[in-house]
Amino acid sequence: MRPDPAKKIKRLVICLFTLALTACVSSTGNTTKSDDSGDVHLQLGVRYMNLNKLEVAKENLQLALKKDPDNAQVHNAMAFLYEKLNENDKARDEYETALDLTPDDWSVQNNFGRFLCDRGEFEQGMPLLTQALSTQLNDKQWLALTNAGRCQMAMHQQQKAKAYFRQALLLNNSYAPALLEMQEISYQSGEYWAAKGYLQRYLSVAEHTSGTLWFAAQTERALGNAELAKDYRNLLLEKFPLSNEAKRIKPVSQ
Repeated sequence: MRPDPAKKIKRLVICLFTLALTACVSSTGNTTKSDDSGDVHLQLGVRYMNLNKLEVAKENLQLALKKDPDNAQVHNAMAFLYEKLNENDKARDEYETALDLTPDDWSVQNNFGRFLCDRGEFEQGMPLLTQALSTQLNDKQWLALTNAGRCQMAMHQQQKAKAYFRQALLLNNSYAPALLEMQEISYQSGEYWAAKGYLQRYLSVAEHTSGTLWFAAQTERALGNAELAKDYRNLLLEKFPLSNEAKRIKPVSQ
């Protein structure tokens, strides 16, 4: 009774990428340039993407490209925008351009590696993620570690995935996406108390998703806590009635 992982993972990946992209804009932007360099439009484009104002984001990123066509971070941001617009061929082109311009940039490696793994191109994606997490210049290695873990999960390598997620949490013990992944893995491995613990840690930094509620309900049922499991199911139906997880549990709660 596993829920459809694609939508859940995509939501998390978007969150993960946005964090990485925001970080790379603030840490790699050349602040010595004037506003005419395109940096202002780049940062505006990222902010509007975070607000899901995609047309305005695109306008700003196009202006940034016009002013600074060799700026890898602009291409990096434009690639993610095209992903959100479901224009994956254009996204790939932008990632390839960004990587050509800065082959050693960990944020580009991380984002392009994640993009490739999402599309089943594991042999191309994992090496980029490995490069991203191994560089000493990467001060947010938990981003690439979490993406690498997801890539391993997609390859059905659960133990390797778990190792990546645990390493990510050693570097950032409150990183919500990695905590969520460990909740799911722990439940699937029959480690129900661990799954419950990871959920509690996740809820200290983030809010429930349809996925966390579904696994919480299944975990409590496995632990014999029928009433608590019912509470989680009811909360799932209340907060996410149209989710795939809610559709799966409706027969159980009737």
